[in-house]
Amino acid sequence: MAMGTRDTEQALLWIATSDLPASPGHPFYTRLNALLDAHGFDTFVEGQCRRFYAPVMGRPGLTPGRYFRLLLLGYFEGIDSERGIAWRAADSLAIRGFLRLPLDEPPPDHTTLSRTRRLIDVETHRDVFTWVHHRLVEGALLTGKTIGVDATTLEANAAMRSIVRRDTGDTYHAFLTGLATASGIETPTRADLARLDRKRKKKTSNKDWTHPHDPDAKVAKMKDGRTHLAHKAEHAVDLDTGAIVAVTLQGADQGDTTTIVETVIAATEQVEAAQIGVDDPQSLDEIIADKGYHSNQTMVDLEAVDIRSYIAEPDRGPRAWAKAPEAQAPVYRNRRRIRGSRGRRFMRQRGEKIERSFAHLYDTGGMRRTHLRGHTNILKRLLIHAGAFNLGLLMRQGLGVGTPRGLQDRGGAVLAILVALWSLIAHPWTHREPHSSGSSPSCTPNHRHELLPACA
Repeated sequence: MAMGTRDTEQALLWIATSDLPASPGHPFYTRLNALLDAHGFDTFVEGQCRRFYAPVMGRPGLTPGRYFRLLLLGYFEGIDSERGIAWRAADSLAIRGFLRLPLDEPPPDHTTLSRTRRLIDVETHRDVFTWVHHRLVEGALLTGKTIGVDATTLEANAAMRSIVRRDTGDTYHAFLTGLATASGIETPTRADLARLDRKRKKKTSNKDWTHPHDPDAKVAKMKDGRTHLAHKAEHAVDLDTGAIVAVTLQGADQGDTTTIVETVIAATEQVEAAQIGVDDPQSLDEIIADKGYHSNQTMVDLEAVDIRSYIAEPDRGPRAWAKAPEAQAPVYRNRRRIRGSRGRRFMRQRGEKIERSFAHLYDTGGMRRTHLRGHTNILKRLLIHAGAFNLGLLMRQGLGVGTPRGLQDRGGAVLAILVALWSLIAHPWTHREPHSSGSSPSCTPNHRHELLPACA
């Protein structure tokens, strides 16, 4: 039969359900669904969200279990936007299986996802975060005794060129044009405005400038040195297990000594809420942080609530305590603790485990740049993102990996083991035992690999 030009194919009017494509499911998401089902996740979130859904009126909404699974998907797949999450749900049969989405039902679009997020309040998202904490306590993955605190910046969904003056509402371009006109330049060009802008000492201050559509975004210097509108996310991490105990969101212009108060309060409440069913609950006893959090008031406040501080102290030189005598003893006690072996060990763990949570949530998790505006909206996603990170700890305990990508990387590890075994078989002489007699002192079993040519 001759091969000719393909004719236009007519779509089938009917198709049997048995002929529809099927997927065996992703092993990670299959195990994750089994974990959620074993602890009644869907029943829990439906009870928490019942008041946000109309009993009869309106079109069928996005069920709570499917909504929160979509947000979990954003973390595990590293998808930054709700539009990207909706596209991923429509693209993969395995993801449809994770969402419990029938093949004859269209996946939710991003407008449905964002509308559901706006309707469900932030406290319900925090309840889901606490539900994951209960699972951690059951799995001995959360103690809450020693907490490390640190912060990072998130790029806001707002551009610097869109900021306006708080007093007049003028844009940045209009503001520069006014300065140029006042300096004697009647019709300033773009080059004139750029030259004038470079000569100004203080260009943008959060006291003078704001974004008209996202007032919560503040001008700040990012980790890579760029100046951008940003938000500040602060983590409280259990140093014994690496679990995220609390996550808060503040303005990027707020100092660490100011924001630590809210984060410590949130961490204390979460530790208590996570251990409601425990006979002998563990309270938060120790706080570890870097030198950006050190101040006289911080030391006094932590000691007042009976929390031991291990906060690195900046070099301030000789200090006089006449103006703050009540802070002298707490500062000295903190200094003695951080110089001990326990304090140095805590500092190493802080750098390891808190930075790990930042990397998982914001770099591989896709939340370094936000696609939402307003602290309330962003915090909703952050809480579920942090809950997904904690679920990853549970999955690592049972499956050995905490993310779908980690499960894929296991193939490379198996291949490396096979290569190593092949090298042992192909070159057995590199691993032979030393001669029983006449061998030199350098040919002992502890050194034969490094000194093998000399021993041959």
